[in-house]
Amino acid sequence: MALSETEKEQIKAASDRTFPFVERCGARTLDVDRGYCRMMMPLAPNLNHVGIMYAGALYTLAELPGGVIYLSSFDARRFYPIVKDMRIRFRRPATTDITVEVHLAEAEIQRIQAEAEANGKCDFEWDTELKDARGEVVALTHNIYQLRLIGS
Repeated sequence: MALSETEKEQIKAASDRTFPFVERCGARTLDVDRGYCRMMMPLAPNLNHVGIMYAGALYTLAELPGGVIYLSSFDARRFYPIVKDMRIRFRRPATTDITVEVHLAEAEIQRIQAEAEANGKCDFEWDTELKDARGEVVALTHNIYQLRLIGS
C-alpha cells in the first residue's frame, strides 16, 4: 500500500514543520512511504562547543521518525502517538550531516492498529542507527512508542 507522491510530499512538509524547534534544527524528511522514512539532521546549525553535532540534535533525529511513521501508516483522525521511552548510545563524534532510516513492516502496522483498536493503545518499538556521510554509525537508539486510540 504505497503512498502517492502527493501524500509523500504532504507528510514531508508536515514532518519538517512539526515544531519550531525542528525547523530551527533543520531536520528534514528525505524519503517517506508507508512504514518507512529516511531523515537528515544537518551539522551546521547543530554544532556544539567542541565542533561536533550537539547530542540533543542526534537524539531529536532519532525520535522524529516516530511521527513520520505515524503519519505515513496510521489514521490521524483515529489515533495519535506518544514516545514512551528512548535510549541512545553515542559511538563516535558526528562531524557531518547525519541520517536515520526506519522501516516498519506492513504486518507490524496491522498488528499495532488492531491492538490499539481493541485495547485503546498499543506499544511498539524499533532500533535505529544514526549514520554520518561516510555511512559510519555515530549513535544507536532503542525507541518505544505507543499508538493510542483517540477517545480511549
